[in-house]
Amino acid sequence: MRSGAVDRFAANTGLEFTGAVLKPGKWVVNNATDLWNRYIYLQGVQQENVRLMEQVENLSFALADARENVAELKRLRALMHLSPPPEWNRVAARVLSYRIGVQAELDSIILDKGFMDGADKNTPVVTHEGVVGRVIKAGPTTSSALLLTDMNSRIAVISSNNRTRGLLVGSGNRDELHLKYVPINAQLEEGELLVTSGLAGAYPKGLPIARIVSVAHSDISLFKTVKAVPLASLGNLEEIILLQAPLTPVVTEAALQTNEQSSSEPTKQNATN
Repeated sequence: MRSGAVDRFAANTGLEFTGAVLKPGKWVVNNATDLWNRYIYLQGVQQENVRLMEQVENLSFALADARENVAELKRLRALMHLSPPPEWNRVAARVLSYRIGVQAELDSIILDKGFMDGADKNTPVVTHEGVVGRVIKAGPTTSSALLLTDMNSRIAVISSNNRTRGLLVGSGNRDELHLKYVPINAQLEEGELLVTSGLAGAYPKGLPIARIVSVAHSDISLFKTVKAVPLASLGNLEEIILLQAPLTPVVTEAALQTNEQSSSEPTKQNATN
């Protein structure tokens, strides 16, 4: 009995001692293995995060580009609804930059169309909202257009309701225009639309250009003080339309001589007869 108890005690003691020796080693191995697995896992997670971040960045650029394309498509569709007057052709152009000159003395825009594309001097520039201005200088492939708000701009207009005529003058402010030479007794209302009158042939008749915001009477002038605002959004132009005037037939000297000869031949024949 005692011998068996001693043997069991010795065996259990040796087993516990062996376990006490092996358990720390096993713990170290398990933790080292677990740490390594976690490291490998974290490395994979980091690589996946980098890949996902790059994908999100690419998708963000693609989304921004898609939004820009949609906005451009909407603007171009709006421009396509612009119907020029009969015999006037339209040419689409893009705005390259705003204002020119050392001190930006002209309120103008640079276009990607020149006289090779139909952007001649005084060509009207419009959008679907209304008149923007006119071309003042044209190169082969680019041109500059004076905005209607520039102080050098002068456009003959007529009111849509009362048919009152006047001269729309720029003030140098993108949000303000002045209607000059309106007689003191002329009928004109706030909110009335101003359209091009077509005088001098610079602009086709009937293009929307501005809306009247105030009408004041003066005691010392024969004309009313009228202020208006442009209909076109001049501060964020990107695409515009150039309106090409109808071609006028050019009568050459040779054609005149031919007509004179043809008209004189019956006279000579009658004289001979």
